[in-house]
Amino acid sequence: MKYAVRLEESEEGFAVSVPGLPGCHSQGDTEAEALANIADAIREYLEVAEELANTAGAKRVAVEV
Repeated sequence: MKYAVRLEESEEGFAVSVPGLPGCHSQGDTEAEALANIADAIREYLEVAEELANTAGAKRVAVEV
């Protein structure tokens, strides 16, 4: 799956965030490092979202849009 990210150069290197995943941010000294780090952050974000969706008592239903 691909996500659009926002990449900004700063005094410390590069900051990157995912507008479609609120709170999903990372950084790196180089653009390549920042992009690798945000890929890890996205995977971890999605793992947590999956765990939260599978909490006891929750019912999962697919909705097509």
